Amino acid sequence: MSQDALKRAVAAAAIDEIRPLLTADAVIGVGTGSTANCFIDALAAYKHDFRGAVASSEATAQRLKDHGIEVFELNHVGSLPVYVDGADEINARLEMIKGGGAALTREKIVAACAERFVCIADASKRVEVLGGFPLPIEVIPMARSYVARELVRLGMTPVYRDGVITDNGNQILDCFDALFEEPARTEAELNNLVGVVTNGLFARRPADVLLLGTESGIERHTR
Repeated sequence: MSQDALKRAVAAAAIDEIRPLLTADAVIGVGTGSTANCFIDALAAYKHDFRGAVASSEATAQRLKDHGIEVFELNHVGSLPVYVDGADEINARLEMIKGGGAALTREKIVAACAERFVCIADASKRVEVLGGFPLPIEVIPMARSYVARELVRLGMTPVYRDGVITDNGNQILDCFDALFEEPARTEAELNNLVGVVTNGLFARRPADVLLLGTESGIERHTR
């Protein structure tokens, strides 16, 4: 089965997972990326079953609107019953690296407001230790060089993602050459650097459910 087919399969499984939460007044959180796009496409068939969605990026908001799903500002909604998103890497504790699409800050905000976080991923994203995928860090533009020097001091190799501006008007440093044995501790340490908006470690708020697409079917993992 191709990777695209696995993504479509986990998207369909996510619909089954959240169907009980799709009530007339429900507003759900929707993530960003290729797997999340498959979920949005599958969700469109049920758009009359729930009120709408909060998007974690402008691209996601546009895709939702294109399917006729109403998009709400998070400030006007409050808590969400569920957030569905993909991952660039995920471990056995359902801690993740996210942000390959440069939407990490909004993804982290929406995840924090969700009662339940459902991660959808293909088997290639499951790892023993996070860090094979470069860790994205969103930075205030004027602080980019300072933050890069601090990351080098911490043993990482930061690379400026040239030409990428986030939906928040910031820049991305991708950090190579680091493995994260204690992701929650590292997440907090990096977020304490002046000029960092947030980093792509999702360990302090991991997923609650992982739907993993494999060659033998969908695996469901919980914390």
